[in-house]
Amino acid sequence: MFFTAFIGTYIVMRLGSPGWPTDVHITHINIAFGGVNTFVLIVSSYLVVFAHDALMQGKSQLAKTAMTATLLCGILFLGIKAAEYYGKFQHDILPGHIPESNRQAMDKLVRDLQYKLDGRLAAMFPDTEKREDQLQELDTKIADLQAKSPESAEFKSAEALKKFATEVFNLRDHVRDEVSLSVPRADMDKLRSEPDRGKIPRIELGEFPEHHGGSADEHHAEADATTVVGYFQHMQQDPEIGPFVAGYEITRIRPILYGNLFASNYFLMTGFHAIHVIVGLIMFVIIIMKNPLTAANGTLVENIGLYWHFVDLVWIFLFPLIYIV
Repeated sequence: MFFTAFIGTYIVMRLGSPGWPTDVHITHINIAFGGVNTFVLIVSSYLVVFAHDALMQGKSQLAKTAMTATLLCGILFLGIKAAEYYGKFQHDILPGHIPESNRQAMDKLVRDLQYKLDGRLAAMFPDTEKREDQLQELDTKIADLQAKSPESAEFKSAEALKKFATEVFNLRDHVRDEVSLSVPRADMDKLRSEPDRGKIPRIELGEFPEHHGGSADEHHAEADATTVVGYFQHMQQDPEIGPFVAGYEITRIRPILYGNLFASNYFLMTGFHAIHVIVGLIMFVIIIMKNPLTAANGTLVENIGLYWHFVDLVWIFLFPLIYIV
């Protein structure tokens, strides 16, 4: 009943939402993983039938071996599913995390960068809570180090953090006021008094690296620093502040229309199915531990097998719906 409701809801949302995300490079759906898992479950269904047949013929040890193989198939299924989930977490394809418009994408980048900045400030000034106070202490520290040891690594580290903070706040202010990054931050106060907002150049998200040809270095070289994506890429290139944003994939902020609905449905259906798989594995462990396992347990093994076939059948519906269609 649960899966009937889940699948029915998904179909209604999928058909009723023009622009539903289907590009696997954007949703990070791994069709190969899904296909392998389908094969694994089909094999496991055969093995549980084989185990029941062997048990009814009095071949208890063979039945246990087949059950153990079924158990391993289920564990393999969950392992592959965990690897797929890891990819979703890595790219932040999670319910409530996905921007669905350019403005949401820009806001997300600003939040993420401010989070990184706050982490660095907290590490440098653990006894100070407020960001404003930490920045004041940073200025004081830079002034002291400049007077005492301007060539020290500590001074260079503090200066780099100050530069990173300046870049983050510059981006934040431009996104907040929706003003193009081509406009210097110092001139933004004048623009606020401009009666005709249409004359003010608006900020643009820009193109993501995959839209260009060539290598990653060429992507950075071609990036337009007056767009949000290009501005961030230039931050990555900067030898001083690049380490602060190392490892951050700009594609994490790519807007995905209906992305949160998609992610909610994906995790709800596959997660609930994974719970059923775990329940099945627990039942297999109980059967394998039975000693002796005899033909008298045939009905129990058959019922567990029927449950496992249900788990397999549900996945056969989920795989084409989520991964292929």
